[in-house]
This record gives sequence, structure tokens and C-alpha cells, in this order.
Amino acid sequence: MSINLGFVIAEFNRDLTYQMELLGKEHAEFLGAEVKNKILVPGVYDMPLAIKKFCEQDDIDAVVTIGAVIEGSTEHDEIVVQHASRKITDLSLEYNKPVTLGIAGPGMTRMEAHERLDYSKRAVESAVKLVQRL
Repeated sequence: MSINLGFVIAEFNRDLTYQMELLGKEHAEFLGAEVKNKILVPGVYDMPLAIKKFCEQDDIDAVVTIGAVIEGSTEHDEIVVQHASRKITDLSLEYNKPVTLGIAGPGMTRMEAHERLDYSKRAVESAVKLVQRL
């Protein structure tokens, strides 16, 4: 059984999310899954609508989110990740489809973000395992 994934990727901090995307795609292929489609969204906060579109598609078995939220001088990063992750969980439950969290942050520096590029691999692995086990 081939597992088809949809990637929702934040353009914000694209230098990081592009690397995360490549690692995630490579890991999907290693696990025998295929990235069927991807949607680039402006930022992590903008992911839910794109996730919903993928959840409505029968040819997508799971959705992987990819993003990096860097700490700023305010608590904006915490608000973004908190609200996005809550909605991501809600959509997974609403559509009965795995939606995994490959978002690094909040509260991290750009250097720490580079150290967390593998979050996308973890999210891909979680998506594949959930599809297989559910």
C-alpha cells in the first residue's frame, strides 16, 4: 500500500522550510511514501485552510506541516504556534486523517532552528506510522 502525503509548507523563513521540505521528501521516499502534492502558505498561522483542502481529498492519506517560527522581541511566536497547532489537531480529528506537526518553535533562535530541521522527518515518520496503524 502506497501512502500519499500532502505537504503544507510555510514560506516564512523559507531558507529553513525549504531544507525541511527536502529532508521530509527524502524521508518519505525512504519510508515508501509519496509526496502527492504540496501547498506553500505565507506562514504557519495560514496553514489550516490548506490543511483542510488536503483533508478533503481522497487521494491524500495524511498531511505533514512544515514550518519554522523564530522567537522575536514579543510573544508573537508563541501565539502563532499555539493557535496553529490547536487548529491542526482539530482538523485531524474532524477529518479523521493524520495531520502531523513538523513545525519548529516557538521560543527558538535562528541557530536553534537550523538544529531542528529534522522536525520535518519526524512529522513524515509520524504520518506514515499513523496511516499504517489506523
